[in-house]
Amino acid sequence: MLAENSRFYICLQSADMKNILAFVFLVVSSGLLLTNIYNTLVDVKSWGSDIPQSIISAREYFRVVNPGNFFRVFAPINQVLGLLTLILFWRRSPQVRLYFGLAFLLFVIADALTFAYFYPRNAILFLNTPMADTETLRKTWAEWCSMNWVRTLIAAAGVAFACMGVGRVCRGKQ
Repeated sequence: MLAENSRFYICLQSADMKNILAFVFLVVSSGLLLTNIYNTLVDVKSWGSDIPQSIISAREYFRVVNPGNFFRVFAPINQVLGLLTLILFWRRSPQVRLYFGLAFLLFVIADALTFAYFYPRNAILFLNTPMADTETLRKTWAEWCSMNWVRTLIAAAGVAFACMGVGRVCRGKQ
């Protein structure tokens, strides 16, 4: 394991800007994934703890800033990094291209799911005035929770492919 980690260290030391960009893509992707997991394990449980009171509390808490503020900054940055990484390593090898391409595609899918599925539910839970009835809030919260695990798995697969791409690049495998 130590020898494997030293390869990454050596790869980073001797890295050109392309390699550094690939590492930054991996780091930002991992950060997004972990933030989503935190959000799921901590925030979402609070939102559903005592509906409708917990939703009222979350609305009050999110009046100034909410998790979306983080994701609206870092998700597009991650997509740009993913696309740049894919472009810069396009000729490296078909396998590296496949790994970075799949990573990029999976993060685009996760964001498409966010816009198509989560934004409407966020509006029901946190924005719409007057607030929806308790049963609608419970149903919307339950849908949000279950689909967020799907989005988390998509992001985890994206991180795994980004990691495999970086690993191939650092090992110099074509």
